[in-house]
Amino acid sequence: MADDAQLAAPARLGLPQATSMVVGTIIGVGIFNLPGSLAGFGPIALVAMGPTTLGAVALALMFASLARRMPADGGPYAYARAAFGNLVGFTNAWLYWIPCWAGNAAIATGWVLYVERFINTTHHPAATVALTLAGLWGAAAINLMGVGAMGRIQLWTSVLKFVPLLAMATIGLLFIDGANFEVLNRSGMPPLQAVTGAMALCLFSYIGVEAASVAAAKVRDPRRNVPRATVLGTLAAAIVYVLSLVAVMGIVPAAELTTSTAPFATAAQSMAGQWAGTLMAALVVVSGFGALNGWTMLAAEMPLAAANDGLFPDRFRTLSRRGVPAFGILTSTLLSTVVVVLSHIGASGIAVFDTLILMTGIAAAIPYAFSALAQLRWRWADRRVVRDARLVRDLLVATVSLVVSVLFVVYSRNTDESGFATWQPFLYAAGALALGVPVYLRMRPRMAPPPPPPPLRTAAADVEAVDA
Repeated sequence: MADDAQLAAPARLGLPQATSMVVGTIIGVGIFNLPGSLAGFGPIALVAMGPTTLGAVALALMFASLARRMPADGGPYAYARAAFGNLVGFTNAWLYWIPCWAGNAAIATGWVLYVERFINTTHHPAATVALTLAGLWGAAAINLMGVGAMGRIQLWTSVLKFVPLLAMATIGLLFIDGANFEVLNRSGMPPLQAVTGAMALCLFSYIGVEAASVAAAKVRDPRRNVPRATVLGTLAAAIVYVLSLVAVMGIVPAAELTTSTAPFATAAQSMAGQWAGTLMAALVVVSGFGALNGWTMLAAEMPLAAANDGLFPDRFRTLSRRGVPAFGILTSTLLSTVVVVLSHIGASGIAVFDTLILMTGIAAAIPYAFSALAQLRWRWADRRVVRDARLVRDLLVATVSLVVSVLFVVYSRNTDESGFATWQPFLYAAGALALGVPVYLRMRPRMAPPPPPPPLRTAAADVEAVDA
C-alpha cells in the first residue's frame, strides 16, 4: 500500500554518498563535451572558466549556508517559497524542475556522443536517438529500485569519473602545445562578449552544486552533512575542471576540437594512441551515466517537495513500495524523452547539446537568483541580532551569487547561430515555463501557506546569536 510505503524508513545518504551525489551531478558529460563547445571562442574561453568557477564556489557557499539555516527538501524552491510566498515558490519549483529533466536530456545527448565511439559510429540519427533514450530510461530503472541502489551506483560512478579528469588534469598538462594558445580569441567578437558568451556555456558544467540541498530529506544529519557535501563536492569538481580544460585545449588544435564529438577521447588519443582514446571514452560513458542517475533522482525530488506543500499534484508525492516517488521519476523521464526527440529534428550532435545546456542554464539560474535574494533578505534582517564576519561573508557571497545568476540568464543565447536559432534557448525555456501556468491555477486553492522565514536561532552557523 502507498501509505505503508510512505511510513517505511527509507535508506539515507551519508556524507560520502551525499558528496558523491554533488560530484556526480556536477561532473556529468558537460565538462567532457565543453572543449568542443568552446573551441569556436578559442583559448579566451579559459578566461571565462575563471569567473564561472568563482561563481560556482559562491553558489556552493550560499547553498551551504542556506542548508544550515533551513535543511528542507527542495533546496532552491524551498528557500524562495519561505522568503517570498507560494507564487514565487511555485515558479521557482517549476523552473528548477525544467533543468532537472531538460538537463537530463542534455546530459544524455552529450553522453551518447561518447557511446558512439563504440556503437553507431556512423551517427545514424535514429540510432542516436534510440541510444540516448536507452541511457535516460536505464537511469530511471535504477532510481525506481530505491535510494540504496541509486546511492551505490552514484558512489562508484563518481569514483570512476574522477579517473579521466585527474589523468587529463595531471598527465595531460605535460602534453600541451603552446602553439594552440597563440590565437587567444577565435570568435571574431569583442573580448568581453566572447568571455560572457563562453561563460553561459560553462555554467552547465557546474549545475548541481545545490544537489544535496534539493535532496536534504534523503541525507543523514542534513544540517551537518548537506553543507559539507556541497562545498567539498564543488571544490573537487572545480579543481579538476579547470586543469583538465586547460590540458584538452592545449593538446588538441582548435580546428580539430570544433569537429570532435568526443574531445577528451581525442585528446587522450593524441597523447598515447588509439587505446587511450577508447579507454577515455569508456570512462566518460560511465561518468555520464552517473550524472543521469543523480539528475533522475533530483527530477523526482523537486516535484515531491512541491507536492508535499500542495503546489504540485498529489500524484508526485506518492511513494512506491521501495520508498521512491515513481510517478515523478517516470514523468520527468518522459519529458526528457520528448525534449530529446524534438531537439534532434533538423539538428544533431554539439548543436543540440549547446541549445539544451543554454536552456537549462536559464531555467536553473533564475532559482539560483531567488535563493540569493532569500539569503540577502534573511541575513539583512539578522543584522539586528548579530553582527560578525560571518554575516558580512554571507551577504557578500549572496550578492556575488545573484550577479552571477543574472549574467548567466542575460548571456545564454546561441552566439554561434543567427535569427531564430540565436534565441532558441530563451524560447524553449519560456515555453516550458508556460506549461506550468495551468498547473498553478489548478493547484492554487489547495496550496498550504508557506512556512515562516527560519529564525536566526535555527542556523547552526549562528550559535552566537544574542537571545532577544
